[in-house]
This record gives sequence, structure tokens and C-alpha cells, in this order.
Amino acid sequence: MTSKDIIREKINEAVASVLPITVIVAVICLFFVPLSNGLLLSFLIGSLMLIVGMGLFTLGADMSMTQIGQHIGAKMTQSRKLWLILLLSLILGVAVTVAEPDLQVLASNVPGIDKSVLMLRVAVGVGLFLAISMLRILLGVPLRRLLLICYALIFLLVIFSDSDFLAVAFDSGGVTTGPMTVPFIMALGVGVTSIRSDKNAKSDSFGLIAMCSIGPVLAVLILGFLYGDSLGSGSETAIYDFATSMELGHGYLAEIPVYLREVAVALLPIVAFFLVFQLVSLHLQKIPLIRIFIGVAYTYVGLVLFLTGANVGFTSLGYVLGSAIGESRAAFLLVPLAMVMGWFIINAEPSVHVLNKQVEEVSAGAISEKAMGTSLSIAIALAMGLAMIRVLTGISILWFIVPGYVFALVLTFFVPETFTAIAFDSGGVASGPLTATFMLPFAMGATTALGGNIMTDAFGLVAMVAMMPLITVQLMGVVYVVKTRRAESEAAVPVFGDDEIIELWEVS
Repeated sequence: MTSKDIIREKINEAVASVLPITVIVAVICLFFVPLSNGLLLSFLIGSLMLIVGMGLFTLGADMSMTQIGQHIGAKMTQSRKLWLILLLSLILGVAVTVAEPDLQVLASNVPGIDKSVLMLRVAVGVGLFLAISMLRILLGVPLRRLLLICYALIFLLVIFSDSDFLAVAFDSGGVTTGPMTVPFIMALGVGVTSIRSDKNAKSDSFGLIAMCSIGPVLAVLILGFLYGDSLGSGSETAIYDFATSMELGHGYLAEIPVYLREVAVALLPIVAFFLVFQLVSLHLQKIPLIRIFIGVAYTYVGLVLFLTGANVGFTSLGYVLGSAIGESRAAFLLVPLAMVMGWFIINAEPSVHVLNKQVEEVSAGAISEKAMGTSLSIAIALAMGLAMIRVLTGISILWFIVPGYVFALVLTFFVPETFTAIAFDSGGVASGPLTATFMLPFAMGATTALGGNIMTDAFGLVAMVAMMPLITVQLMGVVYVVKTRRAESEAAVPVFGDDEIIELWEVS
């Protein structure tokens, strides 16, 4: 496949992700909810930037971040030094998380907390739990045991935490496992599992993303003890509206230099670390090295376009649209509208199709890709609907999160461990870029219009979306177990022909 074909494939994936939500929103704005022409045009330009940005970013991540992760992971395992593996995992986890676009979007929307402080805390949480995950792989500790311990600790902290931080904490766990971190972390895991030669080594490579999603939740809950009651409840989201085309152009041009600088700062640590590692240990040949740096360039340009389009076009219209519907007499339409958007968003996520194929392979065809896709679509639509019910009623997120995670953890005792690992890994897959860039601001605008508290009512939407696959994938695992046992019992019954002589003592 040529480079042009690869770029075209990535752009097509981005189109499939962004176009459905763009069409739905455009129809709503043109026929049902009147908004300014400048805001709608800004949204359409932002959609185009998102498509190009996501395409270039995912291409660059494949060429650079995945390759860097594989090379460093393989080199770490060759050293067979436990302290070095843990230290490098910590550093790399922090560096790659800082550059995660979904986290940057979330951090810019949280009022009362400095963006860099929140991002650094979350990144340290990912780094620590990436190191713990590596230790789990090397020692062969069962994933279920660690999940039970970690979530018990989370719910213990929840009892003493400020309510304003609960939803943001769980949202942080969902946004950190995005298109930047997932391929990098998975590549590291494959390298580390190559040390082991036992039969469980391959299955233990799953679960890295699940563990790295726990670190940010704990980190933000602990951060809440430091901030106390100083956190604001109002929205600090910048809303861009433009009266003329010149204002629109100047608005985008004014923001691009800001994100050029921010993305450069975000990518610099991981690039600098790789350069040092290359000079000291890797010593890659010229062609692979050039390919990696081309990938870094794609990642940089794509990330700048993505963040500019998301913050100027997508986030602004999402907030204003949610606010307009919330102020109207038809505020109840927030629930079905969000469910429709959730159905299309999850269907358009490229990573979800990879997950569906993975489940079909693990189940040996007992669970088809189509059945898995339909179940996930229903689950995410329900998650979006429940999130809007929270916006309308102000019900605490704990009424949803606690039973949901308890049910997911109970299911771990009834399904194969591989299904559990895939399920907890897939939480970040479902909460893709559009959830953070459009649906969260949509919920924030509706909450503000209804007079609610965005910290307790709007935030938590990403967490709801990230929680549903934990249940859905494991329920599919239960179906797989039932089908497997049924097939085994049927195979155990001998089948005789019509003209065959049956010796009764042989049957007995």
C-alpha cells in the first residue's frame, strides 16, 4: 500500500467518524434550533479541520508513537532489569499522556483548575499505573485481583471526596486512553510480554489500558483534597461566534499559533526521550529513523488542526446548541437526541471495529462482529441518554457509576479472563474524540441553561460512555461461555444412524 493510499484510508476513517455528527447537528440547526450563521459556518470549518487533523494524527501516531513504543519496549526487555523497565514505563506514561488530545480538550473545559496542573496530575497517574501494569505482566499477577483492589480503593476515596471532583475524576480515566496513548502503551506491553514464555503471556498483554485508566481517577480524586471548596462551578469554555467572514478567518488564525506552541510543548518530552534513547541504546538505521520523524511531523500538524477545529468550531457550537435546547420548552428532547448521537458516534469510531473483530476472534466466531457492534451501539446510546437524564435531574453520578462498576466486577468471576481484559481495555475505545469535543460541551451548555452545576451534572458523560463496554463485552463473554458449554454437551452425546446396531452396554 502506497503512502497516498494510507493517507486516504486514514482520512476516510476520520470522515466516517465526524460526518454523521456533522450532518445531524446541521439538520438540527437549519430546521429546529436557530443559531447564528457565523457559528454554524465555524462549526463546518471545524468539522473539516477535525477530519484532516484526525486523519494526519492517526497516521502519524501509527508511524511514530507505535514504532517508538515497540522499539523502546523491546530494548527494555532485553536489559531484563526490573528497575529500568519500571522507571522507563513511568517516564513514558507521563510523556505520552501529556500529548493526548482528548485530555487537552477535557482539561481546557474544567473550571477552577489550572489546565497544566490537571494534565500533569493525570499524566503522573497514567505513568504510575503503567509501571504497575508492567510489574503485573512480569510477575503474572491476575488482572481481576488488581482491578478489585484498585476499584475498592477508588470507591473508598469517593466517600471522602468533594462531589465536584467525582465526575471529573471518572471522566479523566476515559479521555486518557485515546489515539495517542493506546497504540503506544499496547506496543510497550507486547515488548514486555516477550520476556515470558508461559501460556498466559499473550493474554496478560491485555489489561494495560484498563490499569492506565485507573491512575487518572485516583490522581484527580487526590487532587480534590488539595483544591477543597475553591473549585468553580461555572463554565470557563471559550465560546466563539463571528458576525462576518473576516472575523471568522481572524478567529481561526489567532488560535492556530496558540496550539502550535501548546502541541510543540506536549510532544517535546516524548521526542526528546526517544532521541536520547536512540543515541544511547537503540541506534536505529537511517530509514526507520526518518520514517519515525516524518510520523512525528504528521502527528504535530494533525494535532494542531484537531485542537483548533475542536475548540473553535466543535466545542463552541456544542455548548450553544445544548444551551439553546435546554432553555426551550423541548428540553426533554435532550435525552433522545443524545441517544441518536451516541449511536452514530460509536458506529463511526474506527477503534470500535477493531474491538469487534477482536471479540469475534477470541470467541472463535461464537460472537459475531455484527452482534458485538449492535450491542455496543445500544450500550453507548443508553449511556448518552442516562447522561442527559443526569443533566435534567441533577442525579449524582454515583447512582450510575457504583452499580455499573460493581456489576462489571462481578461479571469478571463468570467470564474468561481474556474477555475481562478486553472489556476493561475497551472503555477508552468507546469514549473517542467526539465525546470530549462535542458531547461534553453539549451537556455543559444544557446544564448551564437549566441552572445546574456543570461539575456535578454535565461532567461524567465521558465516564458513562467508558463504563458501558465493561458491561457489554463481558455480557458477550457470558454468551460465549454458554454457547461453548452447550456445544460441548451436544458433542458429548453420541449420534447413531437409522440402520446402526446399538450395543446398550457400550452406550452405558
